[in-house]
Amino acid sequence: MKKKILGGLLSAFLLHASAADWYAPQEPFQLYGSTYYVGTGGISAVLITSPAGHILVDVGGPQAADQVAAHIRQLGFRLEDIRYILNSHAHPDHAGAIAALQKLSGATVLAGAPAIHALESGQPDPSDPQYPGLTPMSPIAKLRAVRDGETIRLGALAVTAHATPGHTKGGMSWTWQATENGRSVNVVFADSLFGIAAEGRSFSRNPQYPRARADIERSMASIDTLPCDVLISAHPEFGGLWERKAKQATRGDAAFIDTGACHSYVAKAREVLAETLADDAALDKKRAAMP
Repeated sequence: MKKKILGGLLSAFLLHASAADWYAPQEPFQLYGSTYYVGTGGISAVLITSPAGHILVDVGGPQAADQVAAHIRQLGFRLEDIRYILNSHAHPDHAGAIAALQKLSGATVLAGAPAIHALESGQPDPSDPQYPGLTPMSPIAKLRAVRDGETIRLGALAVTAHATPGHTKGGMSWTWQATENGRSVNVVFADSLFGIAAEGRSFSRNPQYPRARADIERSMASIDTLPCDVLISAHPEFGGLWERKAKQATRGDAAFIDTGACHSYVAKAREVLAETLADDAALDKKRAAMP
């Protein structure tokens, strides 16, 4: 992550990136129907359940493994019934605990094709915009790449992969339907859409990832146009999850329904990108002035 702190939303994102609240305790709770939040206070993990087995979307960083496992058991579900673990992107704060949960469950891990090498090896991708500010992870076995638009089926569950590169090359968002009291809603687990780079590295002019800006702009457009009733973003506060959770006592699970949430999330991401591009321009100017 950048050490230099900029203003506005980008400053908030970068401060959060090293904050202790990544692993803040968080009681698990039902989001809607058979969809449950089982993550920590700062990193999302979502369990989708069915009689045929369960699907876990993200786990979190290495220190999140015990919390996530305990949350799943607390809700009355068996870790051994998790058939798939889906990953948003191959950064340690979202994938660092996958190996531990895979060992407990025996699940197959699914991710975007460009993320497979980093997940298998545990080593950061040198083309990643945040490289070299990334730490190694425990290598993951029993791993399979998924295509953009591919639907993962497990009994009655159907979860669709949406390629959302830019934050990383292999970023994936995931969508499915959840039903409660006869009402079905569209759930979106949105990958990080924040275009940031390591200190001294240009996000938009990275020779190892020259498509980064175009990719993240396409990813924003993709999330903005998805049918979106219930949003969970990779870091929950950036998608407004805790504001909606605060209304659960009076509105029940309907508190999590906000058809404008994906649009708001994308608007924040566009603000961050604008700040990043301004930073890139300043870096270009500084380099041009060097003897």
